[in-house]
Amino acid sequence: MKVVITVVGVDRTGIIAAVSQIMAEHQVNILTINQVILDGIFNMAMIVDMDQASVDLGGLQQLLKDKGDALGVEIRAQNMEIFNAMHRVG
Repeated sequence: MKVVITVVGVDRTGIIAAVSQIMAEHQVNILTINQVILDGIFNMAMIVDMDQASVDLGGLQQLLKDKGDALGVEIRAQNMEIFNAMHRVG
């Protein structure tokens, strides 16, 4: 299963490292990552593959929410198929 992870919040050191560490600890493979900082606001989108993951999507979502709370950013993880359906135009 592919999952879209988004991170938004005030920029600070260690955001990418913290999210990537969770992926590594739970055998979630990062396929693509894109990040930009606009006027001090950090925005990242990551697509990951959970086929070999040691955690299910619900568990990953909770881990990321907890890490986001600790970092002061909002982190969301959604099944890519659902994400695409929600953002389809037309």
